[in-house]
Amino acid sequence: MNRFERNLGFKGEAKLKYLDGEVQVMTPGDFVRCAVTGKTIPLDELRYWSVELQEAYVDAATSLARYREMHKA
Repeated sequence: MNRFERNLGFKGEAKLKYLDGEVQVMTPGDFVRCAVTGKTIPLDELRYWSVELQEAYVDAATSLARYREMHKA
């Protein structure tokens, strides 16, 4: 997310495009949902996502669990 896409007081769930190292706001909002747990993640606390799956995760452990689930050998 760059400085022009910062949350401007929008309420509700945002829709994002997850890119390498940043996100692009498609629909403004103040949070996204974790794809695994369903917990809300305030945009300013979003740190973990998958570009491949276009999903957000609440924390590193959840991100790793999802990666392992999707990349079973």
